[in-house]
Amino acid sequence: MIKSVNPYNQKVEFETQELTIEETKSAIDQAHNRFLSWRTTSFAERSKLMKAAGEELRKNKEEYARTMTLEMGKPISQAIAEIEKCAWVCDYYADQAAHHLAPKMIETDAEESYVSYEPIGVVLAVMPWNYPFWQVFRFAAPALMAGNVGILKHASNVMRSADNIQKVFERAGFPENCFTHLPLSSSKIKDVIKNPKVKAVTLTGSTPAGKAVAATAGSEIKKSVLELGGSNALVVFEDCNVEKTIEKAVTARYQNTGQSCIAGKRLLIHKNIVDSFTSKFLEAVKELKSGDPLHEDTYIGVMAREDLAEELEEQLNKTVDAGGKILLGGNRNKAYFEPTVVGNVTSEMPLFKEETFGPVIGITTFETEDEAVDLVNQSIFGLGVSLFTEDHDRAKRLVPRFDDGAVFVNDLVKSDPRLPFGGTKISGYGRELSADGIQEFVNKKTVYFNKF
Repeated sequence: MIKSVNPYNQKVEFETQELTIEETKSAIDQAHNRFLSWRTTSFAERSKLMKAAGEELRKNKEEYARTMTLEMGKPISQAIAEIEKCAWVCDYYADQAAHHLAPKMIETDAEESYVSYEPIGVVLAVMPWNYPFWQVFRFAAPALMAGNVGILKHASNVMRSADNIQKVFERAGFPENCFTHLPLSSSKIKDVIKNPKVKAVTLTGSTPAGKAVAATAGSEIKKSVLELGGSNALVVFEDCNVEKTIEKAVTARYQNTGQSCIAGKRLLIHKNIVDSFTSKFLEAVKELKSGDPLHEDTYIGVMAREDLAEELEEQLNKTVDAGGKILLGGNRNKAYFEPTVVGNVTSEMPLFKEETFGPVIGITTFETEDEAVDLVNQSIFGLGVSLFTEDHDRAKRLVPRFDDGAVFVNDLVKSDPRLPFGGTKISGYGRELSADGIQEFVNKKTVYFNKF
């Protein structure tokens, strides 16, 4: 049995029976058989169903959000917002898929030549617990609209949310086996990837998990897309709008109780304003309300598992031992971790070098633009960076110097259906969302017509 344990009260909320090897193979066979007919449907047919999926999400967002909160502790207001964002990505691809995958005409010496974008088949998604719906829908919406079918291996602590995602597509009227949740442990993923009817895999998760999936996919010569860890920097220049920067920085670090790949995890502040900015930042963090994730006014809930909170505590303790100074918080109670701010953090400390997956942020100072760029690029991760400055020319000048997959100016790094999303370095490869995302899992076929 695979169990979902409520991290707030340690109650077992759900239990799911893991599929056997034969049941898994049968599910993949059924998905492949569905693909053979689904690939022939029109964009208009798919769009109608995807619009219905968006409506289903909005109609029953409280039901889906509550399950998410019970399983992994996401504050309920943020869980509802996540469901609403999933409805947005359904609408986006329902409206844009035909445009994104329209044949690309290319003038050559042929009578007619173009590139067509055709579905490839069954695509496996291996997804994490921190955004149980959003991570899946940003894969599923483009994949299904492209004419592929999806199978999902979700994190073991959000099995009911995985069931609910399949329910969304069923309630929307999608044909059976267009999208299938496979209750499996991580040990079974290698065999799923190797199944000849599975044509590609996408994973959002840790770097070790990404390496394992990529290695298996590579050995089978199958396409993979990886969205892995991150250690995004929030770079605060002395000419920033302090009030608005603090608002963005607090959200960037502490939403979803700090459990996000694209969270702002390193706060880099210009030396001339570090004292005044830090003082105001601490006051803003103190205002965040902790409590029962099911209460609407709770902003900081519990971390998804107690062992994750213990790992974060160890990173904090090692940083303090190396000279970091706790300015706020620092205490843990089982899976609850206080919103924490640490000063005097240098580039050799765990809070700077490692990914911190929880409500802790370290402050590092810089004096020059070159130093700021160097501090950002020192990271082995490369998802995104946020710059806060009123000098638009400076921002434009600095953007090309960062190694990351995204640069956001005067805002937190976030995913948007209209923009490609993905990282560099050990944060992964490939892109999700926008036209780039839907074109990851298609056959870009060259077509050349001539006459004798």
